[in-house]
Amino acid sequence: MAGIGLSLPLKFTHGPTFSSSIPRSSSSRCYSSSVKMTVSVDETKKTFTLQKSEEAFNAAKELMPGGVNSPVRAFRSVGGQPIVIDSVKGSHMWDIDGNEYIDYVGSWGPAIIGHADDEVLAALAETMKKGTSFGAPCLLENILAQMVISAVPSIEMVRFVNSGTEACMGVLRLARAFTCKMKVIKFEGCYHGHADPFLVKAGSGVATLGLPDSPGVPKSATIDTLTSPYNDITAVENLFNTHKGEIAAVILEPVVGNAGFITPKPEFLNFLQKITKENDTLLIFDEVMTGFRLAYGGAQEYFGITPDLTTLGKIIGGGLPVGAYGGRQEIMEMVAPAGPMYQAGTLSGNPLAMTAGIHTLKRLQEPGTYDYLDKVTRQLIEGILDAGKAAGHEICGGHISGMFGFFFTDGPVYNFEDAKKSDTGKFARFYRGMLEEGVYLAPSQFEAGFTGLKHTQEDIQRTIDAAEKVFKNL
Repeated sequence: MAGIGLSLPLKFTHGPTFSSSIPRSSSSRCYSSSVKMTVSVDETKKTFTLQKSEEAFNAAKELMPGGVNSPVRAFRSVGGQPIVIDSVKGSHMWDIDGNEYIDYVGSWGPAIIGHADDEVLAALAETMKKGTSFGAPCLLENILAQMVISAVPSIEMVRFVNSGTEACMGVLRLARAFTCKMKVIKFEGCYHGHADPFLVKAGSGVATLGLPDSPGVPKSATIDTLTSPYNDITAVENLFNTHKGEIAAVILEPVVGNAGFITPKPEFLNFLQKITKENDTLLIFDEVMTGFRLAYGGAQEYFGITPDLTTLGKIIGGGLPVGAYGGRQEIMEMVAPAGPMYQAGTLSGNPLAMTAGIHTLKRLQEPGTYDYLDKVTRQLIEGILDAGKAAGHEICGGHISGMFGFFFTDGPVYNFEDAKKSDTGKFARFYRGMLEEGVYLAPSQFEAGFTGLKHTQEDIQRTIDAAEKVFKNL
């Protein structure tokens, strides 16, 4: 994405057919904006207000650190009053003040078939009758495991966990156990959860809060974490030369979503595969965001690069708390109880997450799914970029399938340093303006956006119209 406008051919082997009731929308680019908190959504709607959200948030600050349970929700980087959500359905969400929004966050990606899908909810209701957690094996684990293994090229065996962070913790321990090496290369701006070894130049929420790293992380936890700029082949070569025979793994987001939307240069992933093989190092794709979103088989299917190990996130649980890591059988058999590397979880593979995941992945297999996501997302991002440029703003961006992003800079954006050249103040103003126009984007310049199968053509056009209006007032 960001600035390089990659348009690689998609090889779709899965996807669904759609009735006229299923939404359309998609596009790519960069922009900025600033608006007042009391602008009306339009002439037919009530005045935009966040009074109830403000009251709830003020109360929450006495109960939870910063009033939230995950930092970006506090709107620190965009300013103004955070919204408190009451309900979601399809491509829309409603806050406790009654404001309605077109949602491009989708619970940070997993709501790919739409929020509160009727079939998923019905299946969950039936499953709940049998219990919500067993702490013991259930048959649903076998079913979802087989679906994941069949879909993702690198995965021959899989271990379910409860979050993307936990998946990345497990896969790092596994890589070190399998290779008997300790060092790992990660890329600046790539976020792999909040485990100690990964909180080095981690982008995302850390960047949003202006914290280069996190207090409380001991040097001993990060001493073996090596960092490189994303898309920088020479820097990676230098790390391998300096630490010959010591590097257990290279881990990356194959398309960055936690420093804004940044795509790999055409040669970058091929280079990583080659250099890791030459050095008996494992290549790990963190597909918590890209898995089942760029293609049914994730970024590795889309780009035709098969890593050694892969992490997955909430999309495989239909948005319920779940994660997974998997890879070649010989590597995965190091995991307890098959092997000596310990990792466990009472709620891992719980029946509710397995049920939601099974029904979500079934829907994603329907013909036309990824063609539709690509179509609407292209329309969306191109519309936003065109509107921003027409209004005289520096903006760039892009998309792949149902994932998109834009930056308030001319670009190109190849890495986190490029992304940080964005006008974050203008993004904050644009964000507030779009919110008051009924469009909910990720509340940070350094986060990707997501479309889903329930985004309609009307959703896309309303969003572009709103962007045109807000750009003119920036």
